[in-house]
Amino acid sequence: MHILKDLEMARVLLVDDNLTSRLTLQTVLEAGGYAVDSAASAAEAFGKMEERQYELILTEMQMEAPESGLRVLQHARTMNYKPATALVTSSLDSERGGSNSVLIEAEDVPGLLDQIAGLIGVRASRQVERELRMAHASS
Repeated sequence: MHILKDLEMARVLLVDDNLTSRLTLQTVLEAGGYAVDSAASAAEAFGKMEERQYELILTEMQMEAPESGLRVLQHARTMNYKPATALVTSSLDSERGGSNSVLIEAEDVPGLLDQIAGLIGVRASRQVERELRMAHASS
């Protein structure tokens, strides 16, 4: 049986200009069962979001510019497929991200995977609710 082959893994876009952090997080996410694409800049992330749909956009805040991560999140929220979004950081800094962002600490691997699963689960629930509303409205 090829049950696992038939299952589609949740796709995550990981955006971070730090190669070491990006590769480490990508490895952790892939080991956690996610299909991961990565981008080293906001511009690269924008292109990837246009090419493919993601369940989650996970970005570092400060990359080529101090607000690059926020620009990535803002762009993600304009996508028709409505991905979940979160900021990831290697150190807790409550100033980052503002009140509308989820802040994930990369050092806590089990916590990281739990938070990512939760974000993707909430996104899936919202998507089903939207589809049900649209189906009800058209009937």
